[in-house]
Amino acid sequence: MRLLSSLSFRLTLLYALVFAASLALLLGLYYLVRVRAPLEEVKSDIRAEAQRILNSTGNAASPALSRVLEGRKRPAGGRTPYHILLSRDGWVLTKNLPSWPMFDGRRWLTIEADTFSSGEDSDHMALVLDERLPDGSRLMIGRDIEDLRQRQETLVEAARWLLAGGVLFGLLGGILMSRAIGDRIESINSTARRVMSGDLSERIPTHGSGDDFDRLAETLNVMLNRIQHLLESIRRVSDSVAHELRTPLARLHADLSELNASIVPEQRAHAEAAVAEAEKVIGLFDAVLRIGRVESIRDSVDMGEVDFSALLSDAAEMFGPSAEEKDLRFEVAIAPGLCVLGNRNLLFQAVGNILDNAIKYAPDGGWVEITAGESSNEVSLYIADNGLGIPADQRMNVFERFVRLPHAFNVPGLGLGLSFVKVVVDAHNSQISFEDANPGVRVRWRLCRLNFEDGPPSKAAG
Repeated sequence: MRLLSSLSFRLTLLYALVFAASLALLLGLYYLVRVRAPLEEVKSDIRAEAQRILNSTGNAASPALSRVLEGRKRPAGGRTPYHILLSRDGWVLTKNLPSWPMFDGRRWLTIEADTFSSGEDSDHMALVLDERLPDGSRLMIGRDIEDLRQRQETLVEAARWLLAGGVLFGLLGGILMSRAIGDRIESINSTARRVMSGDLSERIPTHGSGDDFDRLAETLNVMLNRIQHLLESIRRVSDSVAHELRTPLARLHADLSELNASIVPEQRAHAEAAVAEAEKVIGLFDAVLRIGRVESIRDSVDMGEVDFSALLSDAAEMFGPSAEEKDLRFEVAIAPGLCVLGNRNLLFQAVGNILDNAIKYAPDGGWVEITAGESSNEVSLYIADNGLGIPADQRMNVFERFVRLPHAFNVPGLGLGLSFVKVVVDAHNSQISFEDANPGVRVRWRLCRLNFEDGPPSKAAG
């Protein structure tokens, strides 16, 4: 089905059909020129000869007519003459055809005129004009057309093979062409998918042939270079703005804190609200800068062996008190000895962001679960809660910066926690997804597994 959906294969199949039709037309023209036209010429010669003989001998069976027929010579064209003259009663008066059919009113007949000589059979085919004369006798006069018959049979046999071969080789060519073109298109698609996943450094490979696909790849690569440059410029500007504003915001926060300590109690609520807003803005810029730093070094993050079981245990211990404040059932099931390749600090912060979200969105008296295990080549982390969950059509949008779902507006947050998580996930070449927890949502994070044969890891990337 995938082959039939290929545009290149359909175009090649159409070309094969057009080629077969063109070939059939050419064979038809060849038949008209090399078979049909010579047959008509032979018919015309036979008709003229018969009329000439009858005009000279009379339109009746006679000894004179028999002598003329027996005296016919091989013409310059090399076609052997044939004849039969039958009386009104059906007696043979003269002939050189070995057999003949009963009279059925058809004027033109093809009769086998095979001959035997020295035990060998010689094939011949005669084209004969069959005339009933006024006196009731029957005259058949014709010429040998064995060469035209053989040419026709050869042409028909060749047409079968040529048409079948044309369609067959057209299909094979379509399959090969579709595969060749499909490989080139798939290289573009795979590069586009990697770029969409966040790796803006990917470029479409070229083959150096200078063909249309190479030119298309070069054009798209120029476009990707431009997009990467623009995005990096935007990122640098946003990071620069965040960095430049962070200092004055810190001073503003300090001034508000001093002011809060010196004002009268009646105005302290307003001052405390201003301090909280300043802290929120500072936290926002810190988060933006942190995401920007990880993005800028995503391809060169310091990686090492990380004891993931210990990291998850530390994170669970750190967020345990927050779960107790909301009277949550906080369940932890972490398999021992889990080890991944990564950066411990980034992994800890990302796990912390996911846990913080789970605890914030779980209702009071609800539950949060942490589960981690391993398979043959990966470590899977599950963090679930029984909150409102994330609609299926919004699950990829929550990784964008400052995106918050409508039901989460009353929960404190900046909309940057999962953005940082996604940056860390991409930096570790891992996958993260959301699943239904019925109710709530379950986060699944799959990382590359490492094997330890000599005990726990000897180092951790920080």
